Amino acid sequence: MDGGSEDVQVELDPVTPLDYVMSGALWGAAVAWLVPMLTPMAVLNATVGPERIERLSRVYTRTQVALTGSRWRAVVHPDVDPKAVYLFAQNHTNHFDHVTLYAATPHFKQGVELESHFDYPFYGWFMKARGTIPVRPGSRGQTPEILQGFRAEVAKGHSILAFPEGTRTPDGRVGRFRTGTFFIARDLGIPIVPVAVTGMYEVMRKGSYLLRPGRDVTVYVEKPIPTLGLSDDEIPALAAKTQRVVAARVDAYWRDKADRRGSHGRG
Repeated sequence: MDGGSEDVQVELDPVTPLDYVMSGALWGAAVAWLVPMLTPMAVLNATVGPERIERLSRVYTRTQVALTGSRWRAVVHPDVDPKAVYLFAQNHTNHFDHVTLYAATPHFKQGVELESHFDYPFYGWFMKARGTIPVRPGSRGQTPEILQGFRAEVAKGHSILAFPEGTRTPDGRVGRFRTGTFFIARDLGIPIVPVAVTGMYEVMRKGSYLLRPGRDVTVYVEKPIPTLGLSDDEIPALAAKTQRVVAARVDAYWRDKADRRGSHGRG
């Protein structure tokens, strides 16, 4: 695994019966919010356009994160231009990743999603109506259809939100970043913004729908990395550099937790 993550210990608190009770209550609240919000938003996306309801989208995303019982904050690098177009490259943790980042910056962020997810009730209908860029299983991220989707969004002044790992983390650490979206960002001349989210793996992780409240979730929006003029041979190094920036934040988070746990144990 890239980023020097092998020496990082990821240790989660044991699950208690109260966790299951709290999780059930949180899912009930989340669904009670999601269904009545996404249905009219899908209609509005398809009729007036997603740009016209951007303020509503931000209310939805912030509330959806709050309904996980998390304490959310964003740390944004001062070089991130609120008016520029970027590819936001975020670590992939759970099903709340897209809403976790969204309100951290003022950019309109168009997502990239497996085409099969558009069949999901409410969520899939909303994402399709919003213009989310579809990806088919096995795609390397450089198909003409995906490039066309990226190009159309960038032409509108929209940024792109992508998860270069291609799958949710199985262990809380940051995996290798695939290069496909980095080639497209270079071709379109847009910088890469590494995004590291910490704390979300403890809220919910791959293979489980258990929601565990009371966690501190931080979104780190890092310094943009230029892509203009890079050769094909330089793109793997660009992807690896972006991965290292993201992994460094995540690894530091787990090291800090391990140190604090050790200090408490010694006390």
